[in-house]
Amino acid sequence: MLLPKKVKHRKWHKGRARNKRLATTKTAIAFGAYGLKATTGAWVTSRQIEAARRAMTRAIKRGGKIWIRIFPDKPVTTKGSEMPMGKGKGAVDHYVAVVRPGTVMFEMGGISEDLARRALELAAYKLPVKTKIIGRDLE
Repeated sequence: MLLPKKVKHRKWHKGRARNKRLATTKTAIAFGAYGLKATTGAWVTSRQIEAARRAMTRAIKRGGKIWIRIFPDKPVTTKGSEMPMGKGKGAVDHYVAVVRPGTVMFEMGGISEDLARRALELAAYKLPVKTKIIGRDLE
């Protein structure tokens, strides 16, 4: 699973305008021929990214190449069950990638369009965002 080697701050604030703004970076295909673009926003965990990567890799039978354009660098904290109120912020539990609408999350190249479409559909099932499949020659 993906997680940062080092972070500047161990615990972060949640942030305010969640799922409100559109993506300004990573909005177009940069590496491969086909991509999976988010149409809604969400926090995507490192486990979900890994599950999607495995689904794609199995679908293309280790052919072609896959690029993961998102990285989980935001720490999410939790407190133990049945903890009383107060006593500070909980420990870091896992890491998430903040995905805004319009972000290209995965790209693939070196395979046929129908195989790429099938692999990206399988990956989309594993993710908590609504997606669409894009391509350099599609649209």
